[in-house]
Amino acid sequence: MTVPNGHAATPASNPSSPSSNSISNAGVSLERSDFSSPLPPEKVKEFVAALEIPFDPAVIEWRVTNTSKSGNPLRGQVVPYADQRAYTDRLNTLFTPAGWTRRYQVHTSANFERSRDKKTVAKVLVTCELVIFGLGSHSATGEEWGDDDNAATSAEAQSFKRSASCFGLGRYLYFFAGQWVDLDKRKRPKKTPTLPPWATPDGWRRGLRPTPLNRAIPQSDAKNPAPTRAATNLPPARDLVRSIEQMHELLGSRLYGALLQSAKVRSARELPSRIALERMLAAMQNAARGVGRLKAAVDRVGKEPLARILKTLGLESVREIGTLQVLKEVVDALEAQTRQEPMAPRKRVP
Repeated sequence: MTVPNGHAATPASNPSSPSSNSISNAGVSLERSDFSSPLPPEKVKEFVAALEIPFDPAVIEWRVTNTSKSGNPLRGQVVPYADQRAYTDRLNTLFTPAGWTRRYQVHTSANFERSRDKKTVAKVLVTCELVIFGLGSHSATGEEWGDDDNAATSAEAQSFKRSASCFGLGRYLYFFAGQWVDLDKRKRPKKTPTLPPWATPDGWRRGLRPTPLNRAIPQSDAKNPAPTRAATNLPPARDLVRSIEQMHELLGSRLYGALLQSAKVRSARELPSRIALERMLAAMQNAARGVGRLKAAVDRVGKEPLARILKTLGLESVREIGTLQVLKEVVDALEAQTRQEPMAPRKRVP
């Protein structure tokens, strides 16, 4: 099933509208004639830079991803996110509604037994192709369990935001590892967490950027980073390449190679730009967090549940996991086991 977003049929669908002739944002403008042909490299850089600017803090919300097992007060780990309307507003501001479009393809997986509750259920998968006239197109897939009443809506929003991040829009949100805060009785943050300066439009325009160092600093120490590496320093491209290559051993050849293949390269040294290197490192670090969660779950429930989950996916070991989606399914299934089964003795995963 293919569903257009209804934002635009053709770039000239409303020739009498002043907003369809040009747009301006932070010194960036796009003429209507640019819709039909690729933009020159300098224009592409300008628009990518405008897309990468963080959202206004007023539209940022916080999602609880983990909660403490006990404690008073109750604490939870939260990460920031933006509603897909914030993404749409940014695209409309930069390109007008006639300057971009999106198309969805909806399909479902085969039914299989879900580990956490033993139900037989399928997943709803939605692929979004986002097209920005003059810049190109990117696509990404979102997913949700089929028995969720809002499965299609959730998967649609996820796929749209993921495809937008390929252009740089909202990509900075992937640099958050989460911070622990006090929760109220409804498991909501008692106080709105504070965004770091680099995650605000003003800080971003001043040159502040997230780096692998930012992600490694615990939130409690984030205000006092090592003085030898200021948050405004950007690591050289060779350091990004080295950081990516160091992920090989942690992720395993199959998952590491699949991530590189998604960018149509065989090594980090073949990535064509700094932006491509940063995106790949972010993807690798996201996968590394998933591997860390997997090991932590195995420490709690043991190796036998892991073997059963892998068997249902036709895998012999975690080294055969070849996509982030499969890694996520394994981690979700294992973590569901930790919530249902008694705590297993801690075991070290080789």
